[in-house]
Amino acid sequence: MPKFAANLTMMFNEVPFPQRFAAAAKAGFRAVEFLFPYDHSPAEVAGWLRENSLESALFNLPPGDWAGGERGLAALPGREADFRASVARALEYALAMGTPRVHAMAGLLPVDADQAYRALCRETYLENLAYAARELAKHERTLLIEPINGRDMPGYFLNSQADGHAIREAVGEANLKVQMDFYHAQIVEGDLATTFRKHFDGIGHVQIASVPARNEPDDGEVNFPYLFRLLDELGYDGWVGCEYRPRGRTEDGLQWLQALLH
Repeated sequence: MPKFAANLTMMFNEVPFPQRFAAAAKAGFRAVEFLFPYDHSPAEVAGWLRENSLESALFNLPPGDWAGGERGLAALPGREADFRASVARALEYALAMGTPRVHAMAGLLPVDADQAYRALCRETYLENLAYAARELAKHERTLLIEPINGRDMPGYFLNSQADGHAIREAVGEANLKVQMDFYHAQIVEGDLATTFRKHFDGIGHVQIASVPARNEPDDGEVNFPYLFRLLDELGYDGWVGCEYRPRGRTEDGLQWLQALLH
């Protein structure tokens, strides 16, 4: 059976962020992930993990001005210095928390972006990812990129698994992997099992949520029991991040997980 990590940005929102670690551990999770830890010091977050015997599975590099609408820096021309600073800051947290992988968000393109600008963004993306991967490799960390669907995040630079793996191959760094969120992949391209099989060696992290509602993975158009068996069949030994929005109280929606554990 796959091993599941609670996403503390989306789950256990009934309590403040510092208390979500204990809530996740009490619910039976052995690992957590979250979008950003930067409102708290590395030592604080590392302490919450340690106190609750939790592993840190994943978090994102600083995304730029999130409140102002930015969704990453990696593909944005002219923001290279900001991106490099974000790599250094993320590394500080990853080392303190023992996090083996971090995700670099690509960023949003202008609505009127033409082909020439898109090509410049791709060139910027490749150069930035190569830099980040090499910096992380010095500390035996993995860099992730994640295709995100354009319905939830219009204008996001990277949308499909095919494009993600093409970028990965173009960069050519061994510690650069693609994050496969089955929710985003189903919306963009479907064919989840075949896509996962095809790109298995290049996938560094998996996330789940129902489609189309992005709730618990026990409803909707994706057959998650089948996919969980596939992960076992192929020998996927990483964490599966539960990046979904609970329909109600987080604990009340965990029957799907309890059924797998018993």
